[in-house]
Amino acid sequence: MSSNIMNTYARLPVTFEKGSGATLQDTNGKTYLDALSGIAVCSLGHAHPAITDAICQQSKKLIHTSNLYHIDKQQQLADRLIDLAKMERIFFCNSGAEANETALKIAKKYGHQQHISHPTVIVMENSFHGRTMATLSATGNPKVHEGFTPLVEGFLRVPFDDIKAIQAHSSNPNVVAILVEPIQGEGGIHIPQKGYLKALRKLCTQNNWLLMLDEIQTGMGRTGEWFAFQHEAIIPDVLTLAKALGNGMPIGACLTKGVASNVLTPGNHATTFGGNPLACAAGLAVINVLEANQHIPSIATKGRQLLEQFKTALTDHPHIIDIRGKGYMIGIQLDRPCTELVAIALEQGLLINVTRNDTIRLLPTFVMSSKQTEELVSTLTQIIKTFLKK
Repeated sequence: MSSNIMNTYARLPVTFEKGSGATLQDTNGKTYLDALSGIAVCSLGHAHPAITDAICQQSKKLIHTSNLYHIDKQQQLADRLIDLAKMERIFFCNSGAEANETALKIAKKYGHQQHISHPTVIVMENSFHGRTMATLSATGNPKVHEGFTPLVEGFLRVPFDDIKAIQAHSSNPNVVAILVEPIQGEGGIHIPQKGYLKALRKLCTQNNWLLMLDEIQTGMGRTGEWFAFQHEAIIPDVLTLAKALGNGMPIGACLTKGVASNVLTPGNHATTFGGNPLACAAGLAVINVLEANQHIPSIATKGRQLLEQFKTALTDHPHIIDIRGKGYMIGIQLDRPCTELVAIALEQGLLINVTRNDTIRLLPTFVMSSKQTEELVSTLTQIIKTFLKK
């Protein structure tokens, strides 16, 4: 199909027309089970009535003004998020990359305030933080860097889940912060050892560094807590959110606590659309639905059950390297490239993703029924077994 849209996506041959809960329907009327949620965005499923109503009602009143003025819905959403995360201040933007850009600017200015001429942020191998120049420079995937050098300076890369590798840089006078995903999503659902975040928190406190957590994918309940850092009972200095915050409405946020809250001042950072009334109305509706329906506590339980079902069905298979997950983030790693499984699953009415070439990534909607869960496990298990017989 010819198109005047830039060739930046290897699109699959399907166009979706409408959705309901955990399913989508294409223009030919075929129904698909969505086990990807728009890449962890539509956690509450498609066309959720409460969120749809909030967007419709707000659009009838006011969609946009400007951050030159106070925005009531923005303040309401700020109050809710700050209370849930136990942070202090917030900056609203439009995406995860923008939220991480905000965090990186905070780190840079924080360093300059301490008269550090080359502020450096420790980042992780195999990480993903976005596609802007600064966030792709922070990302630990060489393929993302190809064709875009020279990269933005000021990043020091270490292995993920390796405290000693970070401790080795404690005497580096240029280090000002650590930027890390609590679970590496794009990197293949890699979950660090218990205590990793707590150890990072201790290191940052000892060295006067900022602990900056990228919870673009893990935040808003996907791991079975509102935020993944809550599993270890710590609080970061900077927290970034997006994806599920708007359930499809573009919105991002950068939350701060302590010294990080006073770094940026008027003129340092801004956004035209960030935190407008429409996006914040959607964000408020998401929080209300998550709270009213007790979705997050159930995700911890349902995620463990889903993981066990896949392990029972696949663990003994010699070509399965690992099956790992937390909450509704699940990765099934094979011993070979398996990107073709995405198209095969699509033909069978199942939406999945493959990341790092060899890991099937599942990010189901929180509203997936028990029957749909059984369908996911049985369909995907059969697809994998058939593929591995080749």
